[in-house]
Amino acid sequence: MLYPSLEEVQKLAETYNTIPVFFTIPADHRTPVSIFSALSAKEENAFLLESVNNGTQWDRYSFIGFHPERELRANGAQLQIIENGDSQTFTQEKPFQYLQTLLDKVNSPKMEDYPYFSGGMIGYFAYDSVRYTEKGLTDIPEDDIGMPDLHLFEYRELVAYDHLNSNAIVIVNIRTDEDIAEQYQKAEFRAAEIAAKIDQYHCRGQFRDDEPPVQVNSNMTKEEFMDIVKKAKEYIKAGDIFQVVLSQRFEVDNPPDSFEVYRRLRATNPSPYLYYFKTKEYEISGASPELLVKVNDGIASTRPIAGTRPRGADHVEDIALEKSLLADEKERAEHTMLVDLGRNDLGKVSEYGSVQVTDFMRVERYSKVMHLVSDVQGKLRQDMKPMDALQAVLPAGTLSGAPKVRAMEIIDELENKKRGLYGGTVGYFGYNGDMNTCIAIRTILYRNGKAYVQAGAGIVADSDPEKEFAETTHKAGAMLNALKEARK
Repeated sequence: MLYPSLEEVQKLAETYNTIPVFFTIPADHRTPVSIFSALSAKEENAFLLESVNNGTQWDRYSFIGFHPERELRANGAQLQIIENGDSQTFTQEKPFQYLQTLLDKVNSPKMEDYPYFSGGMIGYFAYDSVRYTEKGLTDIPEDDIGMPDLHLFEYRELVAYDHLNSNAIVIVNIRTDEDIAEQYQKAEFRAAEIAAKIDQYHCRGQFRDDEPPVQVNSNMTKEEFMDIVKKAKEYIKAGDIFQVVLSQRFEVDNPPDSFEVYRRLRATNPSPYLYYFKTKEYEISGASPELLVKVNDGIASTRPIAGTRPRGADHVEDIALEKSLLADEKERAEHTMLVDLGRNDLGKVSEYGSVQVTDFMRVERYSKVMHLVSDVQGKLRQDMKPMDALQAVLPAGTLSGAPKVRAMEIIDELENKKRGLYGGTVGYFGYNGDMNTCIAIRTILYRNGKAYVQAGAGIVADSDPEKEFAETTHKAGAMLNALKEARK
Protein backbone atom coordinates (compact mmCIF):
# COMPACT_ATOMS: atom_id res chain seq x y z
CA MET A 1 0.00 0.00 0.00
CA LEU A 2 1.21 3.48 -0.86
CA TYR A 3 1.51 6.39 1.54
CA PRO A 4 0.02 8.95 1.36
CA SER A 5 -3.36 7.80 0.04
CA LEU A 6 -4.78 9.05 -3.25
CA GLU A 7 -7.12 11.36 -1.36
CA GLU A 8 -4.22 12.80 0.65
CA VAL A 9 -2.18 13.31 -2.52
CA GLN A 10 -5.07 15.16 -4.14
CA LYS A 11 -5.26 17.41 -1.09
CA LEU A 12 -1.49 18.03 -1.13
CA ALA A 13 -1.74 18.87 -4.84
CA GLU A 14 -3.53 22.08 -3.89
CA THR A 15 -0.19 23.34 -2.51
CA TYR A 16 2.57 21.29 -4.16
CA ASN A 17 3.40 20.35 -7.77
CA THR A 18 5.52 17.28 -6.94
CA ILE A 19 4.56 14.77 -4.26
CA PRO A 20 6.58 11.75 -3.10
CA VAL A 21 4.71 8.52 -2.45
CA PHE A 22 6.22 5.73 -0.36
CA PHE A 23 5.94 1.95 -0.71
CA THR A 24 7.45 0.07 2.26
CA ILE A 25 8.59 -3.56 2.13
CA PRO A 26 10.34 -5.75 4.75
CA ALA A 27 14.09 -5.87 4.12
CA ASP A 28 15.56 -7.57 7.17
CA HIS A 29 17.21 -10.05 4.77
CA ARG A 30 18.69 -7.24 2.67
CA THR A 31 21.31 -4.53 3.13
CA PRO A 32 21.89 -1.21 1.38
CA VAL A 33 24.76 -2.90 -0.47
CA SER A 34 22.59 -5.72 -1.80
CA ILE A 35 19.78 -3.31 -2.74
CA PHE A 36 22.22 -1.09 -4.61
CA SER A 37 23.62 -4.14 -6.40
CA ALA A 38 20.12 -5.23 -7.39
CA LEU A 39 19.01 -1.88 -8.75
CA SER A 40 22.26 -0.76 -10.39
CA ALA A 41 23.25 -4.02 -12.09
CA LYS A 42 21.97 -2.97 -15.52
CA GLU A 43 22.21 0.80 -15.06
CA GLU A 44 24.93 3.15 -16.30
CA ASN A 45 24.32 5.71 -13.54
CA ALA A 46 23.49 5.01 -9.89
CA PHE A 47 24.37 6.13 -6.36
CA LEU A 48 24.48 4.94 -2.76
CA LEU A 49 24.58 7.47 0.12
CA GLU A 50 25.08 6.35 3.73
CA SER A 51 26.12 7.83 7.06
CA VAL A 52 27.69 6.62 10.31
CA ASN A 53 27.66 8.88 13.37
CA ASN A 54 30.72 8.96 15.66
CA GLY A 55 32.13 5.97 13.83
CA THR A 56 29.70 3.57 15.51
CA GLN A 57 26.02 4.29 14.78
CA TRP A 58 24.36 4.07 11.37
CA ASP A 59 22.16 7.02 10.46
CA ARG A 60 18.54 5.96 10.09
CA TYR A 61 18.48 6.00 6.27
CA SER A 62 20.75 4.90 3.45
CA PHE A 63 19.69 6.13 0.00
CA ILE A 64 19.94 4.23 -3.28
CA GLY A 65 19.21 5.78 -6.67
CA PHE A 66 19.28 4.43 -10.21
CA HIS A 67 17.95 5.41 -13.64
CA PRO A 68 18.10 9.21 -13.31
CA GLU A 69 15.58 11.32 -15.17
CA ARG A 70 18.05 14.04 -16.11
CA GLU A 71 21.83 14.58 -16.18
CA LEU A 72 23.53 17.97 -15.90
CA ARG A 73 27.23 18.62 -16.37
CA ALA A 74 29.42 21.65 -16.94
CA ASN A 75 32.93 22.25 -18.22
CA GLY A 76 33.77 25.90 -17.91
CA ALA A 77 30.89 27.93 -19.32
CA GLN A 78 29.48 25.01 -21.33
CA LEU A 79 26.51 23.34 -19.63
CA GLN A 80 25.13 20.08 -21.00
CA ILE A 81 21.70 18.66 -20.15
CA ILE A 82 20.81 15.08 -21.09
CA GLU A 83 17.17 14.01 -20.77
CA ASN A 84 15.28 11.12 -22.36
CA GLY A 85 18.24 10.41 -24.63
CA ASP A 86 18.35 13.97 -25.95
CA SER A 87 21.32 16.24 -25.28
CA GLN A 88 21.63 20.00 -25.47
CA THR A 89 24.70 22.12 -24.72
CA PHE A 90 24.67 25.87 -24.22
CA THR A 91 26.70 28.65 -22.65
CA GLN A 92 25.91 29.28 -18.99
CA GLU A 93 28.22 31.56 -17.03
CA LYS A 94 26.30 31.08 -13.75
CA PRO A 95 25.53 27.36 -13.39
CA PHE A 96 24.85 27.57 -9.63
CA GLN A 97 22.02 30.03 -10.23
CA TYR A 98 20.75 28.09 -13.24
CA LEU A 99 20.55 24.86 -11.23
CA GLN A 100 18.67 26.70 -8.48
CA THR A 101 16.08 27.91 -11.02
CA LEU A 102 15.50 24.27 -12.00
CA LEU A 103 15.04 23.28 -8.36
CA ASP A 104 12.74 26.25 -7.75
CA LYS A 105 10.33 24.90 -10.36
CA VAL A 106 9.64 21.95 -8.05
CA ASN A 107 7.61 22.40 -4.87
CA SER A 108 7.52 19.28 -2.72
CA PRO A 109 6.36 18.57 0.87
CA LYS A 110 8.31 17.07 3.74
CA MET A 111 6.52 13.98 5.01
CA GLU A 112 6.75 13.41 8.75
CA ASP A 113 8.15 10.01 9.79
CA TYR A 114 9.40 9.37 6.24
CA PRO A 115 12.85 9.88 4.67
CA TYR A 116 14.12 13.46 4.71
CA PHE A 117 15.44 13.12 1.15
CA SER A 118 12.74 11.95 -1.24
CA GLY A 119 13.94 13.16 -4.64
CA GLY A 120 16.07 15.81 -6.28
CA MET A 121 19.59 16.25 -7.63
CA ILE A 122 22.65 14.34 -6.49
CA GLY A 123 26.26 14.63 -7.58
CA TYR A 124 29.36 16.73 -7.16
CA PHE A 125 30.83 20.19 -7.67
CA ALA A 126 34.59 20.07 -8.28
CA TYR A 127 37.03 22.23 -6.37
CA ASP A 128 37.53 24.16 -9.61
CA SER A 129 33.85 25.17 -9.74
CA VAL A 130 34.95 28.06 -7.50
CA ARG A 131 36.07 29.73 -10.73
CA TYR A 132 32.41 30.44 -11.52
CA THR A 133 32.41 32.69 -8.45
CA GLU A 134 35.98 33.96 -8.24
CA LYS A 135 36.59 35.28 -11.75
CA GLY A 136 40.11 36.38 -10.79
CA LEU A 137 41.34 32.77 -10.62
CA THR A 138 42.42 32.77 -14.26
CA ASP A 139 45.74 30.91 -13.99
CA ILE A 140 44.08 27.51 -14.44
CA PRO A 141 46.45 24.55 -13.93
CA GLU A 142 46.71 21.62 -16.33
CA ASP A 143 43.65 19.35 -16.34
CA ASP A 144 45.26 15.93 -16.64
CA ILE A 145 42.24 13.85 -15.49
CA GLY A 146 39.44 15.64 -17.36
CA MET A 147 36.54 15.60 -14.90
CA PRO A 148 33.55 17.94 -15.37
CA ASP A 149 33.51 21.02 -13.14
CA LEU A 150 30.12 19.86 -11.91
CA HIS A 151 28.07 16.74 -12.57
CA LEU A 152 24.57 16.19 -11.19
CA PHE A 153 21.82 13.64 -11.75
CA GLU A 154 18.14 14.22 -11.06
CA TYR A 155 16.27 11.32 -9.46
CA ARG A 156 12.49 11.07 -9.12
CA GLU A 157 12.71 7.42 -8.06
CA LEU A 158 14.90 6.09 -5.27
CA VAL A 159 14.98 3.68 -2.35
CA ALA A 160 15.64 4.52 1.30
CA TYR A 161 16.86 1.69 3.51
CA ASP A 162 15.47 2.19 7.03
CA HIS A 163 18.09 0.87 9.48
CA LEU A 164 15.74 1.34 12.45
CA ASN A 165 12.94 -0.86 11.13
CA SER A 166 14.89 -2.97 8.59
CA ASN A 167 12.59 -1.84 5.79
CA ALA A 168 13.18 -0.70 2.23
CA ILE A 169 11.09 2.34 1.31
CA VAL A 170 10.56 2.76 -2.43
CA ILE A 171 9.95 6.42 -3.31
CA VAL A 172 8.28 7.59 -6.53
CA ASN A 173 7.47 11.25 -7.18
CA ILE A 174 4.15 12.24 -8.74
CA ARG A 175 3.71 15.36 -10.87
CA THR A 176 0.45 17.10 -10.10
CA ASP A 177 0.17 18.88 -13.46
CA GLU A 178 -1.07 15.59 -14.94
CA ASP A 179 -4.04 13.41 -14.03
CA ILE A 180 -3.34 12.63 -10.37
CA ALA A 181 -5.33 9.40 -10.14
CA GLU A 182 -3.56 8.06 -13.21
CA GLN A 183 -0.15 9.16 -11.89
CA TYR A 184 -0.88 7.55 -8.53
CA GLN A 185 -1.72 4.24 -10.21
CA LYS A 186 1.46 4.39 -12.27
CA ALA A 187 3.49 5.14 -9.14
CA GLU A 188 1.99 2.13 -7.38
CA PHE A 189 2.88 -0.12 -10.31
CA ARG A 190 6.39 1.31 -10.57
CA ALA A 191 7.04 0.95 -6.82
CA ALA A 192 5.97 -2.69 -6.93
CA GLU A 193 8.24 -3.25 -9.93
CA ILE A 194 11.24 -1.81 -8.06
CA ALA A 195 10.40 -3.85 -4.95
CA ALA A 196 10.37 -7.02 -7.05
CA LYS A 197 13.85 -6.23 -8.40
CA ILE A 198 15.12 -5.86 -4.85
CA ASP A 199 13.57 -9.14 -3.73
CA GLN A 200 14.77 -11.25 -6.64
CA TYR A 201 18.42 -10.25 -6.67
CA HIS A 202 21.19 -12.27 -5.05
CA CYS A 203 24.36 -10.27 -4.39
CA ARG A 204 27.65 -11.89 -5.31
CA GLY A 205 31.05 -10.52 -4.41
CA GLN A 206 33.88 -9.88 -6.85
CA PHE A 207 36.75 -12.33 -6.71
CA ARG A 208 39.91 -11.65 -8.70
CA ASP A 209 42.63 -13.92 -7.39
CA ASP A 210 44.85 -13.48 -10.44
CA GLU A 211 45.40 -9.72 -10.13
CA PRO A 212 48.73 -8.29 -8.91
CA PRO A 213 49.08 -6.35 -5.64
CA VAL A 214 48.22 -2.65 -5.66
CA GLN A 215 51.15 -0.36 -6.49
CA VAL A 216 50.89 3.29 -5.40
CA ASN A 217 52.58 6.25 -7.12
CA SER A 218 52.33 10.00 -6.49
CA ASN A 219 52.20 12.99 -8.81
CA MET A 220 55.17 14.48 -6.92
CA THR A 221 58.15 13.18 -4.99
CA LYS A 222 58.62 13.75 -1.27
CA GLU A 223 61.28 16.34 -2.07
CA GLU A 224 58.96 18.16 -4.49
CA PHE A 225 56.18 18.29 -1.90
CA MET A 226 58.53 19.56 0.80
CA ASP A 227 59.74 22.20 -1.65
CA ILE A 228 56.24 23.60 -2.27
CA VAL A 229 55.68 23.66 1.51
CA LYS A 230 58.80 25.83 1.83
CA LYS A 231 57.53 28.14 -0.94
CA ALA A 232 54.16 28.43 0.80
CA LYS A 233 55.92 29.40 4.04
CA GLU A 234 57.66 32.20 2.13
CA TYR A 235 54.25 33.54 1.10
CA ILE A 236 53.13 33.35 4.73
CA LYS A 237 56.26 35.16 5.91
CA ALA A 238 55.65 37.87 3.28
CA GLY A 239 52.13 38.42 4.64
CA ASP A 240 50.21 37.12 1.59
CA ILE A 241 48.34 34.49 3.61
CA PHE A 242 48.03 33.02 7.08
CA GLN A 243 47.53 29.44 5.94
CA VAL A 244 47.27 27.35 2.77
CA VAL A 245 46.33 23.71 2.21
CA LEU A 246 48.69 21.88 -0.15
CA SER A 247 48.04 18.38 -1.44
CA GLN A 248 49.53 15.54 -3.39
CA ARG A 249 47.71 13.00 -5.53
CA PHE A 250 48.32 9.26 -5.32
CA GLU A 251 47.60 7.02 -8.31
CA VAL A 252 46.97 3.29 -8.71
CA ASP A 253 47.00 1.58 -12.12
CA ASN A 254 44.43 -1.15 -12.84
CA PRO A 255 42.66 -0.78 -9.47
CA PRO A 256 40.31 -3.39 -8.00
CA ASP A 257 36.54 -3.20 -8.48
CA SER A 258 35.36 0.19 -7.22
CA PHE A 259 32.27 -1.09 -5.41
CA GLU A 260 34.30 -3.76 -3.63
CA VAL A 261 36.57 -0.95 -2.44
CA TYR A 262 33.52 0.98 -1.21
CA ARG A 263 32.42 -2.08 0.77
CA ARG A 264 35.85 -2.15 2.46
CA LEU A 265 35.60 1.57 3.20
CA ARG A 266 32.21 1.39 4.87
CA ALA A 267 33.47 -1.46 7.06
CA THR A 268 36.90 -0.10 7.99
CA ASN A 269 36.38 3.67 7.83
CA PRO A 270 32.74 4.37 8.78
CA SER A 271 32.11 8.10 8.38
CA PRO A 272 29.33 10.69 8.48
CA TYR A 273 29.38 10.83 4.67
CA LEU A 274 29.74 7.54 2.83
CA TYR A 275 29.04 7.59 -0.90
CA TYR A 276 29.41 5.54 -4.04
CA PHE A 277 28.69 6.87 -7.52
CA LYS A 278 28.59 4.79 -10.67
CA THR A 279 28.53 6.63 -14.01
CA LYS A 280 29.37 5.89 -17.63
CA GLU A 281 32.73 7.64 -17.35
CA TYR A 282 33.94 7.20 -13.77
CA GLU A 283 33.15 5.86 -10.30
CA ILE A 284 33.61 7.47 -6.89
CA SER A 285 34.03 5.78 -3.50
CA GLY A 286 34.09 8.14 -0.53
CA ALA A 287 34.16 8.24 3.28
CA SER A 288 34.27 11.93 4.18
CA PRO A 289 34.15 13.07 7.81
CA GLU A 290 33.38 16.69 7.02
CA LEU A 291 30.21 18.62 6.27
CA LEU A 292 30.67 21.46 3.79
CA VAL A 293 27.27 23.13 4.17
CA LYS A 294 23.71 21.99 4.66
CA VAL A 295 20.40 23.82 4.59
CA ASN A 296 17.43 22.58 6.58
CA ASP A 297 14.26 24.68 6.89
CA GLY A 298 16.20 27.82 5.97
CA ILE A 299 19.05 27.28 8.48
CA ALA A 300 22.49 26.99 6.87
CA SER A 301 25.16 25.08 8.80
CA THR A 302 28.84 24.40 8.32
CA ARG A 303 31.23 22.40 10.47
CA PRO A 304 34.94 23.21 10.31
CA ILE A 305 37.26 20.31 11.12
CA ALA A 306 40.91 21.14 11.69
CA GLY A 307 43.31 19.51 14.11
CA THR A 308 44.05 15.79 14.05
CA ARG A 309 45.45 13.00 16.19
CA PRO A 310 45.42 9.24 15.53
CA ARG A 311 43.16 7.09 17.69
CA GLY A 312 44.82 5.44 20.66
CA ALA A 313 45.23 1.73 21.24
CA ASP A 314 42.78 1.93 24.17
CA HIS A 315 40.59 4.40 26.08
CA VAL A 316 43.46 5.64 28.26
CA GLU A 317 45.60 6.47 25.24
CA ASP A 318 42.59 8.09 23.53
CA ILE A 319 42.17 10.45 26.50
CA ALA A 320 45.88 11.32 26.47
CA LEU A 321 45.82 12.07 22.75
CA GLU A 322 42.65 14.13 23.14
CA LYS A 323 44.30 16.26 25.85
CA SER A 324 47.36 16.67 23.65
CA LEU A 325 45.21 17.86 20.75
CA LEU A 326 43.28 20.37 22.86
CA ALA A 327 46.53 21.73 24.30
CA ASP A 328 48.29 22.12 20.94
CA GLU A 329 48.52 25.88 20.30
CA LYS A 330 49.26 25.45 16.57
CA GLU A 331 46.21 23.21 16.10
CA ARG A 332 43.99 25.55 18.14
CA ALA A 333 45.12 28.64 16.23
CA GLU A 334 44.57 26.97 12.86
CA HIS A 335 41.14 25.73 13.94
CA THR A 336 40.07 29.16 15.23
CA MET A 337 41.15 30.77 11.96
CA LEU A 338 39.02 28.33 9.96
CA VAL A 339 36.00 28.79 12.24
CA ASP A 340 36.25 32.54 11.60
CA LEU A 341 36.42 31.84 7.87
CA GLY A 342 33.28 29.67 8.12
CA ARG A 343 31.47 32.46 9.99
CA ASN A 344 32.45 34.94 7.30
CA ASP A 345 31.32 32.61 4.49
CA LEU A 346 27.89 32.03 6.05
CA GLY A 347 27.62 35.74 6.78
CA LYS A 348 27.48 36.41 3.03
CA VAL A 349 24.09 34.68 2.75
CA SER A 350 22.64 34.88 6.28
CA GLU A 351 20.47 37.43 8.04
CA TYR A 352 22.46 40.06 9.89
CA GLY A 353 23.37 38.91 13.39
CA SER A 354 22.11 35.34 12.90
CA VAL A 355 25.48 33.62 12.40
CA GLN A 356 26.56 31.82 15.56
CA VAL A 357 29.20 29.32 16.64
CA THR A 358 26.90 26.85 18.39
CA ASP A 359 29.65 24.46 19.53
CA PHE A 360 33.33 25.41 19.61
CA MET A 361 36.38 23.17 19.43
CA ARG A 362 35.17 19.82 20.71
CA VAL A 363 36.99 16.57 19.98
CA GLU A 364 35.20 13.99 17.82
CA ARG A 365 36.52 10.46 17.46
CA TYR A 366 36.35 8.48 14.23
CA SER A 367 37.49 4.98 13.43
CA LYS A 368 41.14 5.90 12.77
CA VAL A 369 41.58 9.51 13.93
CA MET A 370 40.17 12.22 16.19
CA HIS A 371 39.55 15.82 15.12
CA LEU A 372 38.83 19.26 16.56
CA VAL A 373 35.32 20.20 15.39
CA SER A 374 33.11 23.30 15.65
CA ASP A 375 29.54 24.02 14.48
CA VAL A 376 28.55 27.29 12.79
CA GLN A 377 25.07 28.20 11.58
CA GLY A 378 23.04 31.12 10.29
CA LYS A 379 19.52 31.85 9.03
CA LEU A 380 19.42 32.31 5.24
CA ARG A 381 18.26 35.71 4.04
CA GLN A 382 14.93 35.77 2.23
CA ASP A 383 16.66 36.42 -1.11
CA MET A 384 19.11 33.51 -0.69
CA LYS A 385 18.67 29.86 -1.69
CA PRO A 386 20.62 26.66 -0.95
CA MET A 387 22.81 27.07 -4.05
CA ASP A 388 23.77 30.55 -2.83
CA ALA A 389 24.90 29.02 0.48
CA LEU A 390 26.92 26.40 -1.38
CA GLN A 391 28.55 29.01 -3.58
CA ALA A 392 29.42 31.16 -0.55
CA VAL A 393 31.20 28.33 1.27
CA LEU A 394 32.83 26.35 -1.59
CA PRO A 395 35.64 25.45 -1.33
CA ALA A 396 35.94 24.96 2.40
CA GLY A 397 38.61 26.93 4.20
CA THR A 398 39.91 23.63 5.53
CA LEU A 399 40.81 22.69 1.92
CA SER A 400 42.03 26.08 0.69
CA GLY A 401 43.35 28.42 3.39
CA ALA A 402 43.04 32.00 4.58
CA PRO A 403 42.53 34.50 3.12
CA LYS A 404 40.72 32.11 0.83
CA VAL A 405 41.14 33.68 -2.62
CA ARG A 406 44.87 34.39 -2.26
CA ALA A 407 45.38 30.88 -0.86
CA MET A 408 43.65 29.42 -3.93
CA GLU A 409 45.91 31.44 -6.24
CA ILE A 410 48.93 29.96 -4.47
CA ILE A 411 47.45 26.45 -4.71
CA ASP A 412 47.07 26.91 -8.48
CA GLU A 413 50.71 27.96 -8.71
CA LEU A 414 52.29 25.33 -6.45
CA GLU A 415 50.22 22.21 -7.10
CA ASN A 416 50.31 22.80 -10.87
CA LYS A 417 47.39 20.42 -11.65
CA LYS A 418 43.63 20.96 -11.45
CA ARG A 419 42.29 19.38 -8.27
CA GLY A 420 39.04 18.31 -9.88
CA LEU A 421 36.89 16.37 -7.42
CA TYR A 422 39.32 16.69 -4.48
CA GLY A 423 38.36 19.55 -2.17
CA GLY A 424 35.04 20.07 -3.95
CA THR A 425 31.75 18.77 -2.64
CA VAL A 426 29.44 15.76 -2.93
CA GLY A 427 25.81 15.90 -1.87
CA TYR A 428 22.10 16.16 -2.57
CA PHE A 429 19.72 19.01 -3.35
CA GLY A 430 16.18 18.01 -2.43
CA TYR A 431 12.89 18.91 -4.08
CA ASN A 432 11.76 19.94 -0.57
CA GLY A 433 14.36 22.73 -0.39
CA ASP A 434 16.89 20.97 1.84
CA MET A 435 20.53 20.46 0.88
CA ASN A 436 23.33 18.41 2.42
CA THR A 437 26.88 18.46 1.08
CA CYS A 438 30.21 17.17 2.34
CA ILE A 439 33.78 18.04 1.46
CA ALA A 440 35.19 15.63 -1.12
CA ILE A 441 38.08 14.26 0.93
CA ARG A 442 38.92 10.66 1.90
CA THR A 443 37.63 9.91 -1.59
CA ILE A 444 38.75 7.64 -4.43
CA LEU A 445 38.11 8.57 -8.06
CA TYR A 446 38.23 5.82 -10.70
CA ARG A 447 38.75 7.03 -14.25
CA ASN A 448 40.58 5.86 -17.38
CA GLY A 449 41.80 2.66 -15.75
CA LYS A 450 43.28 4.40 -12.71
CA ALA A 451 42.29 5.16 -9.13
CA TYR A 452 43.17 8.58 -7.69
CA VAL A 453 43.45 9.52 -4.00
CA GLN A 454 44.37 13.08 -3.02
CA ALA A 455 45.22 14.38 0.45
CA GLY A 456 46.50 17.66 1.84
CA ALA A 457 47.97 19.39 4.87
CA GLY A 458 47.43 22.86 6.28
CA ILE A 459 50.62 24.91 6.00
CA VAL A 460 51.24 27.71 8.54
CA ALA A 461 54.27 29.80 9.50
CA ASP A 462 55.94 27.17 11.69
CA SER A 463 55.06 24.10 9.61
CA ASP A 464 57.68 21.36 9.34
CA PRO A 465 57.77 20.20 5.67
CA GLU A 466 58.64 16.64 6.69
CA LYS A 467 55.67 16.43 9.07
CA GLU A 468 53.30 17.99 6.52
CA PHE A 469 54.33 15.37 3.97
CA ALA A 470 53.68 12.66 6.56
CA GLU A 471 50.23 14.13 7.24
CA THR A 472 49.23 13.81 3.58
CA THR A 473 50.31 10.17 3.45
CA HIS A 474 48.52 9.47 6.74
CA LYS A 475 45.26 11.02 5.49
CA ALA A 476 45.44 9.01 2.26
CA GLY A 477 46.16 5.83 4.19
CA ALA A 478 42.60 4.60 4.78
CA MET A 479 41.74 4.97 1.08
CA LEU A 480 44.91 3.30 -0.12
CA ASN A 481 44.46 0.48 2.39
CA ALA A 482 40.90 -0.09 1.12
CA LEU A 483 42.29 -0.41 -2.41
CA LYS A 484 44.87 -2.92 -1.20
CA GLU A 485 42.35 -4.91 0.86
CA ALA A 486 39.92 -5.18 -2.06
CA ARG A 487 42.65 -6.86 -4.10
CA LYS A 488 43.18 -9.62 -1.50
